[in-house]
Amino acid sequence: MTTTPERSTEQSSNPSTNTAADTAAIGEPSTIATGHEGTARDQVGNYLQRVRGGDMGMLPALAGVIVLGILFGSLSPFFLTRLNIANLLTQTAALMMLAMALTFVILIAEIDLSAGVTSGVGMAIFVLLVNKQDWNWVLALVVALLAGMVIGSFIGYFVAKVGVPSFVVTLGLFLGFQGLNLVLLGDGGLYRIEVPAVVAIMNNSMPVWAGWVMLAVIIAVSLGTALYDRRRRLARGMAVRPMSLLWAKVGAWVIGGGLLVFLLSQNRSTSIVEITGVPIVVPIALAILWIGTSALDRTRWGLHIYAVGGNPEAARRGGINVARLRISAFILCSTLAVVSGLFSASQTGTVEPSAGRDIVLSGVAAAVVGGVSLFGGRGRLVQAVIGALLISMITNGLGLLGLPAGITFLVTGGVLILAATIDALSRRRSGSSSLART
Repeated sequence: MTTTPERSTEQSSNPSTNTAADTAAIGEPSTIATGHEGTARDQVGNYLQRVRGGDMGMLPALAGVIVLGILFGSLSPFFLTRLNIANLLTQTAALMMLAMALTFVILIAEIDLSAGVTSGVGMAIFVLLVNKQDWNWVLALVVALLAGMVIGSFIGYFVAKVGVPSFVVTLGLFLGFQGLNLVLLGDGGLYRIEVPAVVAIMNNSMPVWAGWVMLAVIIAVSLGTALYDRRRRLARGMAVRPMSLLWAKVGAWVIGGGLLVFLLSQNRSTSIVEITGVPIVVPIALAILWIGTSALDRTRWGLHIYAVGGNPEAARRGGINVARLRISAFILCSTLAVVSGLFSASQTGTVEPSAGRDIVLSGVAAAVVGGVSLFGGRGRLVQAVIGALLISMITNGLGLLGLPAGITFLVTGGVLILAATIDALSRRRSGSSSLART
């Protein structure tokens, strides 16, 4: 749904490069050292060069999704059915949202081990306000999100201002919030979600026509954003990407998105009651993904996030308020964690004291498996989404094959170790390539 902004990250001192950038102002594409511009052939060549240099991004995760899709599809006749694909989308939503939340703090080379139980605290506040105080559910949800913001501010203050390592602060809250949930809900207490609109998020689908409207909006926004970026760069005399790549990306959305919406528009029920349409959670998750990606790609704040993650001291000397930026990242993480808790509560229909206790490590794993670097400064929200999908596919596929939960944990742990190893090796290789060029 998002389109990567076509901006260069470095300037070349080569006069020929500057001349090429000038010619782009009249619509002729040019190539600069970053590989962000040029012909379609230049783009492919520069991408392969970055991969050889160690910057593989989400390529391993995408390959894993394809391989697992083929493997589980051949081993289980139920994996690639319409019903299971819809179930996979909903099963991924909560983990995907938590992985996106954690991405903001991982990008600045920090960690939030309390994100899972923060979602539990938010939902405990929500369900108590609705069930016991008879609050309007929208107002109760706003209060729960505000609670997430307060928790994020608390964590960010101790990390950025006091200097306590994020691992220590969030580990303390991970333990403490489990006790807070017990105090709020009672030992062994379990509350049902009584709000039909909340339960519908993960358990109901949109009308068939709404799915096609959603796809049209995605394509229109993607195309409009890309054309706006292109026009803005041309107006400033900067190089642009060839239109062929833009049409190829739009074509991929049309074909891939069209096939998915068409598939979900068919009846996937195994009973008399017909079930059709895209799950309601999908457009909500995509909207949050688009907003977050736009913030990282198209705002000064987003550029500063990557700068702080890459080198906080250099960012500070460059005039960036590092402390404020860190606090804002933790606020976003805790707030989106509450949204993840909302998805989980909607799926199960209940809120209990142990809510969110076990999901946080899976969220970190999803972000890292997708290609977000634990060392900070490198990664995108869409990579966290792909990582969450990969982990959900492992859980879903092994479950359909009837394998025990222990095998699922072993496989997921192995995939995480492999992803972290690839990240470490790619950074080492990227650093060696940079030294070789200098």
